[in-house]
Amino acid sequence: MKTLSVRIPDDLKILIEAKAKGQHRQPADQVRRYLEIAIIAEENPDLSFSFIEGILEAQAELDAGLAEPYEFGVSANAD
Repeated sequence: MKTLSVRIPDDLKILIEAKAKGQHRQPADQVRRYLEIAIIAEENPDLSFSFIEGILEAQAELDAGLAEPYEFGVSANAD
């Protein structure tokens, strides 16, 4: 992984640190998360922030092997 140094205003740094703490992340990880979401949002302006977060969470679950196959046409309430 390559490193990129970026200067940000002090008030934005404080906000990122607070958000990172709330998400149990390091500030650098929080910045990477925001950058990833920003790139996706820029490429898909019709998607909401929460929808993009849901997509990323679902992808992480899939990568972790937590996904189950879905069978079309099968009712969940069938006996």
